Amino acid sequence: MTAVAAVVLDIEGTVGSASHVRDVLFPFARERFHRWFAAHRGTPEWSAVLTATGFPPDPGDPGPAESAAVARLESWTDADVKAPALKTLQGLIWAEGYATGALTGHVYPEVPGALRRWHAAGLPVHIYSSGSVAAQRDWFAHTAHGDLTGLLSGHFDLDTAGGKRDPDSYRAIARALGIPPESLLFLSDTEEELGAAAAARWRTVGVRRPGDPAGPEVPGHTTIDSLTHPALGETWQKAGTA
Repeated sequence: MTAVAAVVLDIEGTVGSASHVRDVLFPFARERFHRWFAAHRGTPEWSAVLTATGFPPDPGDPGPAESAAVARLESWTDADVKAPALKTLQGLIWAEGYATGALTGHVYPEVPGALRRWHAAGLPVHIYSSGSVAAQRDWFAHTAHGDLTGLLSGHFDLDTAGGKRDPDSYRAIARALGIPPESLLFLSDTEEELGAAAAARWRTVGVRRPGDPAGPEVPGHTTIDSLTHPALGETWQKAGTA
């Protein structure tokens, strides 16, 4: 079997807690939408977010556009809609939280060691999440285990790759990396994402952390509960033949 040439990791439910996203990060941003628009009024970022939500700003009276955008962003947050405009704004607000120390990126205890082993073995590790690339970098830069960004080779999000349940997104990532799809290994907790990667001829391993309400197995995929699970192996070479 062809050796694994790169690993691509999901974040939520895979290397970090899904509850941290739902119970900490989402509310943190949601509570600050109005405040962010008021503080950044007139900036290019402000205009871009408003336009992307479908409410282009009126420089003479920005209030209505801001209020409509906030209502839409709150609705998207509550429904966990993977809208690029929402992900961009969440990332901007979270960046402020990380900078002040109000937020910390959550990773499971074994993740830093796994990243270091892969890095030491010369295996590139990339992140693919619906969260913006900026938000991904902030997450890994501000963990309780220190800054882990030096262990990662790159990032993909909705803007740079596309939706995570679309096989074409994985084809786009393979092209961007210049690696044959059969030499790429994707880890995720979501059946539809893994299915899309498999349809693009990637290798896949499901991750289900203890207590996951979806159950301990991802149907149709080898499933592990940590990055040190025997099915994945202690080294990336074993992971490539799992």
